[in-house]
Amino acid sequence: MAQSKGSVWPRIAYACGTFGHDVFYAMLATYFMIFVTSNLFNSGNATHDQYMIGIVTTIILILRIAELFVDPFIGNIIDKTKTRWGRFKPWVIVGAFVAAISLAALFTDFGGLAASSPTTYLILFAIVYFIMDIFYSAKDVAIWSMIPALSFDSHEREITATVARIGSVFGGQLVTVIVMPVVLYFSVNQNGGAGDPTGWFAFSCIGGGIATLGAIILGLGTKEQDSALRENKTDTSAKDVFKVLTKNDQLLWMAIAYLVYGLGINVVNNFNLYYFIYVIGDATKFSILGVINTIIGLLAVALFPALTTKFSRRKLFFASVAIMVLALVIYAMSGTNVPMALLGAGLFALPQPLVFLVVLMTITDSVEYGQLKLGHRDEAVCLCVRPLVDKLAGAISSGVIGMVAIWVGMTGGATAADITPDSLVHFQFIMFAVPIIFLVIACFIYRAKVTLTEQEHAKIVRKLEETWTEINK
Repeated sequence: MAQSKGSVWPRIAYACGTFGHDVFYAMLATYFMIFVTSNLFNSGNATHDQYMIGIVTTIILILRIAELFVDPFIGNIIDKTKTRWGRFKPWVIVGAFVAAISLAALFTDFGGLAASSPTTYLILFAIVYFIMDIFYSAKDVAIWSMIPALSFDSHEREITATVARIGSVFGGQLVTVIVMPVVLYFSVNQNGGAGDPTGWFAFSCIGGGIATLGAIILGLGTKEQDSALRENKTDTSAKDVFKVLTKNDQLLWMAIAYLVYGLGINVVNNFNLYYFIYVIGDATKFSILGVINTIIGLLAVALFPALTTKFSRRKLFFASVAIMVLALVIYAMSGTNVPMALLGAGLFALPQPLVFLVVLMTITDSVEYGQLKLGHRDEAVCLCVRPLVDKLAGAISSGVIGMVAIWVGMTGGATAADITPDSLVHFQFIMFAVPIIFLVIACFIYRAKVTLTEQEHAKIVRKLEETWTEINK
């Protein structure tokens, strides 16, 4: 993005793109499974409904795991893309448009096929979900791979990423604010506060439209930076893609730590609405959490450049996880106390944007680390790792959500009054205790294996500036 320091419009345009992108991600990662478990299969035959939920959950998990092998090749294709509009923007805009249409289709029963012909429905579901996921993946890789094209300075990257993350936090949390008001407004049947299929379809159309509009603004307002350090003598071949990922040890270990961390936070984030519907018994209070998370999330992201100036990224990562563990303890003790639940859930969300930026910046800096170590620059291949890990963690979490929802009776037309004390204990153990374990493990991995600091990256860039032009002749 050929922009000088402090250039405002390109960063605003980029933030609009990430805003819409996280609106879409929240719809897909968090609220789609709520639609599946509470609305899509509600035939009155509990055994059949639970069977269909299990099959859909399994399909999502299989497709997401398959993407582990597809996403790096998507990144490789993006790295080789050369158009008059740049390397990344075509993928962002086309990906947004196709993914939005596909997701809207998934928020339906395909014209009644879920009830009249379950097998046909499942086949169509797998096809449409695969199309949606591939185009979403292409957009996800492209939009975040733009960061190393902006600057080679770590601090400058942090500022740009901060602006982008402000957009994405606002987008993701806006969904939390509007989801239930929108769903219930367009629903004919309130369904115990969970809405009906008409309401969820309207929600998907609105969210998909916002995501597409954001992508178009990004495309119109940004321009990639040209630099000799971004040029390779040869392209990375398909057979060498996984070699790039596995031999870049800092990228690999950051990805592993982030995966374990992601498993922990996704379980909690995905269960938040379940908690308000089936434990507290008032889904309307969930919008308050969205407002709280938007305010504190924007504040946390805005402080990121200042925090990394005063504290290292490593210290910020550990402090953030410590706050999350404390928050989960408070949340677990809240019961049906709404203010206490909002405090725990809000405190848990507070450091998440900071951890995201720490991970994003470390992975971004691993581009130059790998460039120096392997003699080849692979921006999109490296940056595809973060969304790949997000989607894998999301897929595993979705599987957990589906199985636990069936296990504790949070499906179909169930209400808070239907949840037994034993089921509530099981639910709280999965929602609170298991994530704490994952968060602690992630900290141990990060502390032991991730050594790419801001200072080390600066040394790497200086070395590349001295040697890259000669190496790449």
